[in-house]
Amino acid sequence: MIVMKVALVQFAPEFGMVEENLEILEQLCADLRCDLLVLPELCTTGYQFRDRQEASAFAEDKDGPSIKRLAGIAERCGGALVAGIAEASGDQIFNSAALINSDGVLGWYRKVHLFGTEKDCFDPGDLGFPVFDLGEVKLGMMICFDWLFPESARSLALAGAHIIAHPANLVLPYCQNAMITRALENRVFTITCNRIGQEERLPDQRLSFTGRSRMVGPDGTVLTEGPPDKAALITWFINTDRAGDKQITASNNIFADRRPDQYRFEK
Repeated sequence: MIVMKVALVQFAPEFGMVEENLEILEQLCADLRCDLLVLPELCTTGYQFRDRQEASAFAEDKDGPSIKRLAGIAERCGGALVAGIAEASGDQIFNSAALINSDGVLGWYRKVHLFGTEKDCFDPGDLGFPVFDLGEVKLGMMICFDWLFPESARSLALAGAHIIAHPANLVLPYCQNAMITRALENRVFTITCNRIGQEERLPDQRLSFTGRSRMVGPDGTVLTEGPPDKAALITWFINTDRAGDKQITASNNIFADRRPDQYRFEK
């Protein structure tokens, strides 16, 4: 049996205030000890970039200063963390999530399904949905709007993920409840770390982030949830062996019972 202490930090990043946002995270996590910590989407920069040029100005590569600071947080926590950042890669810019420990980057995911004005600022992800090892536990990542596409979580589950870390900046009201289905239909743990607060950096586009960060178990049980409008540090203990059991009844296995020959994969 593998029991992990998992955590998430829900807060309101200030746009463009990278140093200050990292300092807030360091303060919130100062006394935290855990195996895995999940932070929100674009947690170092804030969300609402005006255009691609502005996103490029804040984007960092895998050796950037924010990664080093986040590695320091992971070291003090005694485990690994997943953080959403703006990534620079050559002339491309991605809305990415990094899996980081005290040594630096362990894994990388680039958001596949861009939402709204993200399409004006970022390139669509090109790494698919990889799964990474945390000891004997396998972890996958997706970001915010990826939740709407069941193929995202299913791809990770088919690749062996026990846990799906899900940094988010949610503004629509649907995701938190939908993650019950995503966890249940794949028999995995999901950790959705959403932000709070508001941003209005584009004309007539005021964004209000919905909080309610949520951890869900493989049977669809909501394990714990944050408030809609307050910063929160939330922890929970999970037995990851539960995510290895794909039986939903004595005679039904969610993978063995699939019928890919009957499915349509293209419009």
